[in-house]
Amino acid sequence: MTGRSIVNADEELAWRIHEFGSPDVMKFELIPRLRPGPDEVLVKVGAAGVGPWDGWIRAGKSAIPQQLPLILGSDISGEIVALGRDVSDWRVGDEVYGVTNRRFVGAYAEYALASAAMLSTKPTSLTHIEAASVPVVSVTAWQALFDHAQLKAGQQAVIHGAAGNVGAYAVQLAREAGVQTIATVGSDDIPFVRNLGANKVIDYRTQRFEEDVQGADAVIDLVGGDTQERSFQVLHRGGRLISAVSKPDQRLAARHGVEAKFFLVDVRRQYLDEIARRIDGGQLVTKVGAVLPLADARQAHLMLERLRPMPKGKIVLTVGAA
Repeated sequence: MTGRSIVNADEELAWRIHEFGSPDVMKFELIPRLRPGPDEVLVKVGAAGVGPWDGWIRAGKSAIPQQLPLILGSDISGEIVALGRDVSDWRVGDEVYGVTNRRFVGAYAEYALASAAMLSTKPTSLTHIEAASVPVVSVTAWQALFDHAQLKAGQQAVIHGAAGNVGAYAVQLAREAGVQTIATVGSDDIPFVRNLGANKVIDYRTQRFEEDVQGADAVIDLVGGDTQERSFQVLHRGGRLISAVSKPDQRLAARHGVEAKFFLVDVRRQYLDEIARRIDGGQLVTKVGAVLPLADARQAHLMLERLRPMPKGKIVLTVGAA
C-alpha cells in the first residue's frame, strides 16, 4: 500500500488489462479514484483472491462478456469506506468479504467497487488474507452440492478434484450435511482429503474410479475431460452429474438416464452468510497456498499458467491487510 487516504487521493493503484492475452498484458497503473454507484460500496481492499477464472478473463476466454479496459480479480476482503446512494444495509467501517460483481472483475486494486448484495460480514475468525481465499470457491461447492445436485443426508456423491480449492470445500460441506463422499485425488493429497472428512478416497493415478463405484446419486465434476465422460458410468439412473468446469455431453447423459449440467457460480450474500457461519463455528477450514503483495499479481498469473510452481491452496494478494 502507498499509505494514501481515499479522502485526499485522486488516484489509486490497480492491475488493469487493455487487451486480452498472456500475463504480460497486465499493467500495474494509477487509475482515477473510484466512486460507488447506486447499489455499490467502495471497499478498501485488505486482500484479493486469485482464481483460474481471473486467468480466463485476462486471456479473453471468459464465459462472461468483458469490456476493456478492466481491473482483474473478484474475491475480496476489506473495509467499506463509501456507500452508494441506494445502499442501506451496510455502514462505513464494516468489514466484509465476497466478490466484486457479476463480471468477476475489479478486485486487484487498493480500493474496489463491489455490489452490496454480493458481500457478507467477514468471518470474525479469519484474517483478510484468509477471508479473501473463500468466496467464489466455497459458494461454487455449496451450489454444486445442494442447489444443482440437490444432495441430502444419506446420499452418496463422487467428488473429482477433491483436493482442489473448490473440492476441499465440497468434501467439508458434504460431510457436515451427512452426504457420503467418494473423493478422487492424487496420492500426495490422500491424507489431506481424508482429514477433511471424505468417506472413501481413490488415487486417480493408480485406480479407475468407475471400477470401484456404482450407483452414486451425484458426481461433482471439478476436472472435466475424460474424467467427466467416465463419470456417467458410476451414477444410478436418475442421478446427476454437475460440472463447474465444462458442459457435459448430453448424448451420454441420455444414454445413461441421468441429468448432466454445467453451471456458473452465483455469489450472493445468503450463501456467504452460511459459509461464514460455518467457518466461525469450526465446521469449515480454509487453505491459503501462497500470499503475494499486490505488486506481484503478474507472478500469481504465471502460477495460474503453470509457468511458476502452483501452490496447493488459494493464491491471495495482500493489499491493505496487516
